[in-house]
Amino acid sequence: MRRPRSRAAFVRVPVTTLVTTLCATLVATLGGVPAGAAERRVTLVTHDSFALSESVIDRFTERTGIEVQVLPLGDAGQIVNQAVLTRGNPVGDVLFGVDNAFLTRALDANVFERYRSPAVDGVPEALRLDPKHRVTPIDYGDVCINYDKAWFAERRIPVPETLEDLTERRYRDLLVVQDPSTSSPGLAFLLATVAEFGPGGWQGYWKRLRANGVTVVDGWEQAYYDEFSGGGAGGDKPLVVSYATSPAAAVVYADPPITRSPIGTMTGSCFRQVEFAGILAGTKHRAEARRLVDFLLSPAVQADLPLQMFVYPAVADTALPAVFTANADTADDPYTMTPARIGARRDAWIRAWTGTVLR
Repeated sequence: MRRPRSRAAFVRVPVTTLVTTLCATLVATLGGVPAGAAERRVTLVTHDSFALSESVIDRFTERTGIEVQVLPLGDAGQIVNQAVLTRGNPVGDVLFGVDNAFLTRALDANVFERYRSPAVDGVPEALRLDPKHRVTPIDYGDVCINYDKAWFAERRIPVPETLEDLTERRYRDLLVVQDPSTSSPGLAFLLATVAEFGPGGWQGYWKRLRANGVTVVDGWEQAYYDEFSGGGAGGDKPLVVSYATSPAAAVVYADPPITRSPIGTMTGSCFRQVEFAGILAGTKHRAEARRLVDFLLSPAVQADLPLQMFVYPAVADTALPAVFTANADTADDPYTMTPARIGARRDAWIRAWTGTVLR
């Protein structure tokens, strides 16, 4: 899943080529262990937005003797597709980054083996979406509409509060969204509209959005940095599909520094995303893979997640950074949907959305 740009502490080795056999790989060595020095190694397959502090990874390697390599393979959908294609002969040992929108695709293909981490007891039941423990919840966040506070204040236009509000004439040409076929937040926003308006009403809602001038782009970065007026690049859309944590990221990365975020969150628009890790079936490093899954739920990693990947830690009692509690949002009652329902209808919904909005 795409998030506000984070500053990864580790350095990735440049890609050579990723061919269909996946013989060539992008490898990032995340610990302080020199190449060849560690006898035990585990490979983490993940999305391109993965980031943890170098010191946190160093601690894992020092305590376990296990060298961690990270293999980024695109977005959440792409890493699941690769796992399905290489089922039984995986390119790594642990996959991190499959979310509830793509979970059933992975589970139905049996790409994970079962493992119940002892640390999962600290995770709320609402985030444990697989009772068979093939995947472990690591973090969560809300995909929401963000708004440019100054834009609305200067024009004395009230900020929209509901999805239906976005179809009103006063918000014409103000919203930019992502294509759900190419974007994780775009898909999450589509799911929010299905959850709100139901199978008989969501397409009609999108017709109203289209008539009201909604802009559609391929991905999150284009929407947020190029089109959004609060993204810093001169965009003219004061409403964008992004994350409830985007306001905190705007403060963290502000130059010059600021104390209050210029971005707000429309909490009545949010869809809850949960990210999971799972041990890939066929791994030759099962013991090391289990240690890595446990580590992802450790206090050190959970506390590192908010300012590295701008997500909320799955373990309930994890303390949050002050800048996060002051500026990031969570929805009190976000839209949700079972992975089974998403898996059964996701592709059909995307096809219907394309026919409604883009054609």
